[in-house]
Amino acid sequence: MLEGKIIKALSGFYYVLYDQRLIQCRGRGVFRKNKITPLVGDEVVFQAENDQEGYILEVKDRKNELVRPPIANVDLAILVFSAVEPDFSPVLLDRFLVLVEFNHIKPLICITKMDLTNDEQKRSIFNYAEEYKRAGYEVILTSSETEAGIDRLTPHLNDKISVFAGQSGVGKSSLLNVLKPELELKTGHISSYLGRGKHTTRHVELIKIGNGLVADTPGFSSLDFSGIEAEDLTYCFPDIQQASDLCKFRGCLHVSEPKCGVKEKVEAGEIPRYRYEHYLDFLQEIKDRKPRY
Repeated sequence: MLEGKIIKALSGFYYVLYDQRLIQCRGRGVFRKNKITPLVGDEVVFQAENDQEGYILEVKDRKNELVRPPIANVDLAILVFSAVEPDFSPVLLDRFLVLVEFNHIKPLICITKMDLTNDEQKRSIFNYAEEYKRAGYEVILTSSETEAGIDRLTPHLNDKISVFAGQSGVGKSSLLNVLKPELELKTGHISSYLGRGKHTTRHVELIKIGNGLVADTPGFSSLDFSGIEAEDLTYCFPDIQQASDLCKFRGCLHVSEPKCGVKEKVEAGEIPRYRYEHYLDFLQEIKDRKPRY
């Protein structure tokens, strides 16, 4: 019995990385019976038939799994947002952050296209970056054109499974090309299909960048909050969660409850008002969701 990690799934075969080699494996019939689908990123126990082929016997417990792309055990989500073209969107960033936090994945905010900003836009981005850092996030400002900031990104990928995510047109492909130039064709393909917003059945593959593995497919193409309940939302905003310790009532949702520590921090300017407003909007969206039977 050997242990390895699935780094590619294609046409019923699972390619398991073991001792710097790829072993092409099939899943045992018992998986189908138990409705277990091995995913890219899974740690598995397998039996080798020879140097190149084998059978997966067991899928180890996952710490998380995503639906799009279908991948497990993600350590890091690099949320790529452009400073301009398209303009930086804190509400969309907070939406991504909620999904990442809910899936127990560490987020890293990467703001691209800094080379295209004028002085006023630069000041605005620096201000946002400081506020998100105060909220507890890592923020890196980059440019794929000048390659500024890219060297700060690479160490975060080491020894992790990472996904890149962000709206179309923000420069995810350009960023990946700088990190691994031989990806050029693949990333062009990714950005073109993502721009059309269609769901494709492209296989997912983990590619080696530095000492880490990065999914070659963008994450979180669906941005709805299904599965997130109203009481979960506080935990998806680290700054709000921290302030909620000061609330008088347990289970405070920070809306109209008295003696709310979160609202006090907002009034004091310690939590940005726009973050709190996004929280309220998302909370309302979750409450308005039609129940599924």
